[in-house]
Amino acid sequence: MLSQSLIDQIVSQVVSQITPGAAPAAPAPSAASHAPVPGAEQGSAGLEDITSPEQKAVPLLAHPTDRDALMRMKGRTPARIGVGRAGPRLNTKTMLTLRADHAAARDAVFLDVDEKLMESLGLFSVSTQCADKNEFVTRPDLGRDFSEEALETIRSRCQKNPQVQILVCDGLSSTAVGANVPDLLPVLMDGLKAKGISAGTPFFVKNGRVAAQDRVAEVLGATVVCSLIGERPGLATAESLSAYISYEARVGMPEARRTVVSNIHKDGIPAVEAGAYIADLIETILKARASGVDLKK
Repeated sequence: MLSQSLIDQIVSQVVSQITPGAAPAAPAPSAASHAPVPGAEQGSAGLEDITSPEQKAVPLLAHPTDRDALMRMKGRTPARIGVGRAGPRLNTKTMLTLRADHAAARDAVFLDVDEKLMESLGLFSVSTQCADKNEFVTRPDLGRDFSEEALETIRSRCQKNPQVQILVCDGLSSTAVGANVPDLLPVLMDGLKAKGISAGTPFFVKNGRVAAQDRVAEVLGATVVCSLIGERPGLATAESLSAYISYEARVGMPEARRTVVSNIHKDGIPAVEAGAYIADLIETILKARASGVDLKK
């Protein structure tokens, strides 16, 4: 059986690996001791977030051949390079970071978008035919259409025959919606207004897939429909949003007729910049009367 002193040494070594520069852990009090331990009330609050960009920028190779080159590479990609190893395995910090990023990705898929946030943006909400997140993940077809009740809500609350209809959809990342839409949507709406383009009545679609826009376009008679939707999260980021834009969308149309602006997040295309760009792109689509591959012909 391991002694308490040996356990304390192991814990101290693990903590020093996870947090560069961390002080060795103080010995734990014996079972007979009741004296308070200085700093004990802080618990793990003193440890840095190992998923932060600052922590991920620290190379874990003990002796890189060219440290400057490694740092330049790490500054250009979110890929996990220079992570080192412990024998044949990943080291502790790398493994814990992977697990933390995986947990963030799962949360992005299964957590709901904050309804109060949507209300603050002036968006009403409707749901697709999916009853919950599990059904949303396993039945993509139900995420592309609405109940008759939801369609009636859309008809009654939205402007008819707009030039552009904007949807906000949770898609596969509620995190992406919360992180980007509050900055992107106002810029997009203002940009369209400045161009004299009717933007209709934007609203939020819960458990929505990209093709849900086709049904909305048919119901409202929108010339162009634009969906701001959370993308499938990865281990690099769970905050990536995309805009899918279609000219005269119809149910069953080929995916090639959609124009896509992807990688909207703080480490990709900033939300404010994306809003302005999407407004310009929609103007181009309206003038060309085409989207997707047809826009490039």
